[in-house]
Amino acid sequence: MSNLFTRIKDSISADLNDLLDQKEQKNPIAMLNQHLRRCEKEVKRVRELIDRQYFLKDTFMKEYHQAADMAAKREHQADIAEHAAETELAGFARKEQQDYAEKATRLKSAYKKNVRQIDQLEQKYADMKRKLKDMYLKRMELMSRENIANASRRIDHVIRPDQAFGQSFSKFEESELYLERLEQKVNADYHHNTIDARIRQIERELEKKDTEARS
Repeated sequence: MSNLFTRIKDSISADLNDLLDQKEQKNPIAMLNQHLRRCEKEVKRVRELIDRQYFLKDTFMKEYHQAADMAAKREHQADIAEHAAETELAGFARKEQQDYAEKATRLKSAYKKNVRQIDQLEQKYADMKRKLKDMYLKRMELMSRENIANASRRIDHVIRPDQAFGQSFSKFEESELYLERLEQKVNADYHHNTIDARIRQIERELEKKDTEARS
């Protein structure tokens, strides 16, 4: 039964991954974001490894000092044993002194090698961070281009004559033309009425003058 549930879960997971892959193929920015997330994880992982190398460098130096101190201590003890004619003890001290000296030499060599490797890793890490920064900037450029393209496409779609916005704009234009014609008619009627009234006034004034003249 557990195997059946496992197969069902794997099947659903595979289908979901396929859907996500198809969606990302239609959205290059989403694919780029996913790639950036992977790169960020890698950069973080590299930083952790470098920090661990610093810890190892400090450990090498600590162990080197301990081995060097023990080599010096055994050498001094060997000298004392030889001076006291303790041949066996002196031989044991000399043997340990040699072992500690060799150990100190190996640790010092490992320390120097570790320092060189850390320098190389830091340079490569800095290069990784620069490239990641470049990828961020490139993503911003692509997002800007995508945003402009989407905005332009939406604007072109909205202002098309066969769309609601375009039709509404046409209605405004028709209303404006109607109001212009109405204003012209009102102005024409006003001037017409004004002329008629003025002419009638002039006629009355002329008739009045003629009447006064005959009187």
